Amino acid sequence: MEKQTLIFDLDDTLIHCNKYFRATINTFISTMQQWFSTLTADEIKEKQLQIDLESIEQHGLHSSRFPESLVSTYKFFCEKQKKEIKETEIEEIRKIGVSVFEIEVQPFPYMYEVLSTLQNEGHELYLFTGGDEENQSRKVVQLELETYFGNRVFIFEHKNTEALQTVLQTIRSNPKQTWMIGNSLKTDIKPAVELGIHAIHIPSELEWSYNQIKLDIDPTGELITLNSLTQVPTLIKQYAKEDKAL
Repeated sequence: MEKQTLIFDLDDTLIHCNKYFRATINTFISTMQQWFSTLTADEIKEKQLQIDLESIEQHGLHSSRFPESLVSTYKFFCEKQKKEIKETEIEEIRKIGVSVFEIEVQPFPYMYEVLSTLQNEGHELYLFTGGDEENQSRKVVQLELETYFGNRVFIFEHKNTEALQTVLQTIRSNPKQTWMIGNSLKTDIKPAVELGIHAIHIPSELEWSYNQIKLDIDPTGELITLNSLTQVPTLIKQYAKEDKAL
C-alpha cells in the first residue's frame, strides 16, 4: 500500500464549529430584539452576514472579526432607527461575540479513531486550517491533535489557493498521492482542484454561506464526496492499494 499525504481541514471537518456560531448569533438576535422591537430575526441575521462576509474579504478569518460584525450590525440599526448608541450595549454585544471563542470544542464522532487508523496505516497527516494562530492553536491543544499532526499544522487567516500552495511547497509531496479533505467548497476543495491534487468533500450539515460556491473547474485528480469522516480510511486504503498496483 502506497503512503498517502492527507491534508485535513479542522473546523466542521474534524470538529464542530458552525453550530457554536449559530447559537451565538441566535443569542445576539434575541438581545437585539429586546432593544429593537420592530426588527425581525431575518433582518438582523442578513445584515450581520453581509457585514461579516465583507469583513472576511478584507481582513481574513481572524477571530476578532466576528464580534466586531455584531457591533457593526448593532450600530447600523441604531443609525437606521435613530436609536442612541450606548457603550454598555456595545460591550454586551461584544461579549456575546467573544463567547464563541471560549467554548470547549467537540470532535466529530469517531474523529480520533479515524485519525489513528490513518496514522497506523503509515499515511502522513497534515492540518490546514483557517483562522488566527491563537484561536486555532487553542483547539488543537484542547483536543490533543498534536498526537496525529505533530508540528505539521498550517494556520492561515486567508485560507485560499495561495495558502494551500504554500503548504504544498513546504511539504513537497507527490500530487498524485496527496489529498485535501474538508467541508468547504471555497477554502478546501476549490484550492485542491486548482492545484491538481485529490480532494475529498465531506459536506457539513450546518454549512456557512461563505463556504457555498459553485465548483466549475474540471479536476485533474480525484474529486470524491463522502457523507461522513468515518468513510475516509476505507477510501484511502482502497486508493492506496490501486496506486501501488499501478
